[in-house]
Amino acid sequence: MLNADIARRRDDAISNGVGMLTQIYADRAENSEIWDVEGNRYVDFAAGIAVVNTGHRHPKVIAAVEKQLKSFTHTCHQVIPYENYVRLAERLNAAVPGEFKKKTVFVTTGAEAVENAVKVARAATGRPAVIAFGGGFHGRTFMGMSLTGKVAPYKKGFGAMMPDVYHAPFPVDLHGVSTADAMAALNKLFKTDLDPDRVAAIIFEPVQGEGGFYQAPLELVRGIRNICNQHGIVMIADEVQTGFARTGKLFAMEHYDVSADITTIAKGLAGGFPLAALTGKAELMDAARPGGLGGTYGGNPIGIAAAHAVLDIIGEEDLCSRANELGSRLKQRLEALRRTTPEIVDVRGPGFMIAVELNIANTDNPNPDLANRIRVEALRRNLILLTCGVHGNVIRFLAPITISDEVFSEALDLLDESVAAATKG
Repeated sequence: MLNADIARRRDDAISNGVGMLTQIYADRAENSEIWDVEGNRYVDFAAGIAVVNTGHRHPKVIAAVEKQLKSFTHTCHQVIPYENYVRLAERLNAAVPGEFKKKTVFVTTGAEAVENAVKVARAATGRPAVIAFGGGFHGRTFMGMSLTGKVAPYKKGFGAMMPDVYHAPFPVDLHGVSTADAMAALNKLFKTDLDPDRVAAIIFEPVQGEGGFYQAPLELVRGIRNICNQHGIVMIADEVQTGFARTGKLFAMEHYDVSADITTIAKGLAGGFPLAALTGKAELMDAARPGGLGGTYGGNPIGIAAAHAVLDIIGEEDLCSRANELGSRLKQRLEALRRTTPEIVDVRGPGFMIAVELNIANTDNPNPDLANRIRVEALRRNLILLTCGVHGNVIRFLAPITISDEVFSEALDLLDESVAAATKG
């Protein structure tokens, strides 16, 4: 079986709206390595977009899933509940930042978690409006893409967005937007377009994912918290991509001295199995009436079992420390590349959520072409990289946190070669 043969079948069978970054088709995977149907081996620096933080097929995740498979695979928790759902909710309630009583709801995807967080905020406040930030990504459902601060490809061609969604600029010093600018824009929004007493929630990512791995400044997060406190607004932290040791903490909000009211969680939660959650203040989470939250597959027992194993692995293998160690080593290599590559204008990110931003040399103009050339050169050398950013000029690095030192060193050498090849001439 050849990749090209499957690709032709794919073009004939699957909607063009489902984008694909590569034309390699997976056959098997182990930790940070993937083998395609032709037997080619790749080093995975994507991790399913920060999903397999604990690596592909971690033995403890597989064992937990196999054990659950022998018991039952689905009952729908709203019909016949199960104890491991309750126990995982208890674990998340204890782990999510915030010194207050919490409750949790399980759903299936990050977009569902965001949708339900907005529903909870509206039910609890009786208000309709939601504020998000430019460059943020919150999903591809109508509310998710309305909240998302990037038009192409997420909003293009889909018509009118959801009403009562507003955006403020996200502070990025590199792009000339300060925290003071962002806060001023929020205050101006309240004076010119939106009564703050109509706002149910403000949602933000502690580190923007698709937007370019920009970390929210401490003063921004404090400012959002103050505004929410002042006006009775629900503060939602979207930790779908930042959660589960990726930033060197179990949750990225642990880097701050304030807490969100609701936290949305997915991706790394269940080690590759579809599971998402929202965890928040108990009084908010209880605002919806019975039946208003949930879903047929929400909190599937297989995903729940996997998530228990993921939390165990993160603690037992100290993956938060490992993320900081790997991120430090990666930053050192990228800074060395920066000294010889004038197109690299920034190296950033907490823990092992690292990115480089590329401009046309000696200008402030984004260079998405070079970012893509580096990605392509890396793929030719069997290293899988992802790009992101509003301008497409950012390369993000999301290898499993369990990657071995040997494979990590190999990947760094491949990265050096890829940058050299892409910038040659």
